[in-house]
Amino acid sequence: MEIQHNFSLKNYNTFGIEAKAKQFIAIKSVTELKTLLATTQSVTKFILGGGSNMLLTQDIDALVIHIDLKGKKIIDEDEDFVWVESQAGENWHEFVLWTINQDFGGLENMSLIPGNVGTTPVQNIGAYGTEIKDCFVSCNTVAIANQESVAFNKEECHFGYRESIFKNNVKDQYIITSVVFKLTKRNHKINTSYGDITGELDRNNITIPSLRDISNAVIAIRQSKLPDPKELGNSGSFFKNPIISKSEFEPIHAKFPEMKYFEISATEVKVPAGWLIEQAGFKGKRFGDAGVHKNQALVLVNYGNATGQEILDVSKEIQQTIFRTYGIHIEAEVNII
Repeated sequence: MEIQHNFSLKNYNTFGIEAKAKQFIAIKSVTELKTLLATTQSVTKFILGGGSNMLLTQDIDALVIHIDLKGKKIIDEDEDFVWVESQAGENWHEFVLWTINQDFGGLENMSLIPGNVGTTPVQNIGAYGTEIKDCFVSCNTVAIANQESVAFNKEECHFGYRESIFKNNVKDQYIITSVVFKLTKRNHKINTSYGDITGELDRNNITIPSLRDISNAVIAIRQSKLPDPKELGNSGSFFKNPIISKSEFEPIHAKFPEMKYFEISATEVKVPAGWLIEQAGFKGKRFGDAGVHKNQALVLVNYGNATGQEILDVSKEIQQTIFRTYGIHIEAEVNII
């Protein structure tokens, strides 16, 4: 283990923001992690995974611990299901493709989401009608305070829409080291009901889709809408889709009858934030080197040399305009650092 000083994080965040870490270390094993935590108890720490869900607005005056744990394996199986454990530092999309190659079902709709496996339970990531909680069994963690190994099952994670206990009650208290998923081996539940998946399958004359067909459809859709972070800095969807009560929504909908929405319960609706942002005129708009992507209004981008603060300023202008126009608050899904 070697601690580096004044370390550039430009290649460690998908926005490509230039920011410095006072100290930086990459961790390759749980043993290394526990040793580091035990010997740096008085030092402020910042845990870094794939850097795909954060916006750096300043240098980090702390010890940045990059979780670079690798490996994946089958830990149990029966005729119908398989339990797979992935280390936290595995690239999420590569892990999803690995499960598809084994004909394990459950994660295919979440293909091409940026980031690493270890951060997926924190956000309860999701796409095209599925979320992590649908296949999640448990995650293994290390407690920062006393270096104890602690496992969290699905109930203990308190999953919600882009929410978990790791963003709330135990924020900054545990480091996720691996995640266990329960996936199907047969009788896969193919989900084509969300977004443009059915249209993409129809264009390719696919009537009985396989797991790979679903994954390929999702990849094609995402690539048509979302920029590759390696080519144009971004963190995927910057904002959450707001969920509001029907009683609050009804007068808004009466004023804007063209507004898109989805009923998610007897009392709540979800409004697409991308629709709101596009209707407010921000889609494709550029503010210097910061801006909103031309194909997907939910995505804020760095055209080259934008600072994190400049991107944050754009997000705040969008939020203020949406609230002023529609009376709806949209929250950032990305963590602002």
